[in-house]
Amino acid sequence: MMISNDAKLVTFINVFTVEPANQQRLVDLLAHATVASVRHAPGFVSATLHRSLDGTKVTMYAQWRTIEDYQAMRNNPASSDHLQEALAIAKFEPGMYEIVESYLPDDKGTREEMVPLLKD
Repeated sequence: MMISNDAKLVTFINVFTVEPANQQRLVDLLAHATVASVRHAPGFVSATLHRSLDGTKVTMYAQWRTIEDYQAMRNNPASSDHLQEALAIAKFEPGMYEIVESYLPDDKGTREEMVPLLKD
């Protein structure tokens, strides 16, 4: 699914800070949780898992139909057990967002005319 501000979804950008020695373990935990239970939850749209090149961060970008759908998944023991295990090795910084604007190369119809140009 392409990121779009037309789809009225709730976006979660969750950043985990981890010791480099535990980065792959954290990726594996989050991947397993997503494949085994999260992606089957009502309201789940998509998720993308990222790892930093320096080994200190893992970020999950996920979209849900509603906040209530996300909360129901979080309250499910099948999902929360994995998160608890992840929190044992990483610091968790959750974030809930709405998409304001998205851009593509050579995109027509962006709001660039609304953004003032910086003058030297």
